[in-house]
Amino acid sequence: MDREYDRPLDVPAMARAALMSPAHFSRRFRAEYGETPYNYLMTRRIERAMALLRRGDLSVTEVCVAVGCTSLGSFSSRFTELVGEPPSAYRARDHRDGERIPACYAKVITRPSRI
Repeated sequence: MDREYDRPLDVPAMARAALMSPAHFSRRFRAEYGETPYNYLMTRRIERAMALLRRGDLSVTEVCVAVGCTSLGSFSSRFTELVGEPPSAYRARDHRDGERIPACYAKVITRPSRI
């Protein structure tokens, strides 16, 4: 999911690869990661969207599609839920302060989380 966040989530396929039933896979995933596979995927998508929006060269709609979301409304709602502001406001904000922070630290600082 971290590598292929822009593709549709297929819990049955992931469960087959892990040699588990889909229900058992979902329960084990939640026990290990603290959230469902879908929520984990959406968090990765929002994390990537934040990076694309900080660049400022793509519209919110283009970012929505680039991270694999099919509904702009759902994307905006989830982004606002995790980040605390709408994607358009996040994009418009000045992000130059973060340019001096090494990318590995910036990723940790800006990572959205439900937990």
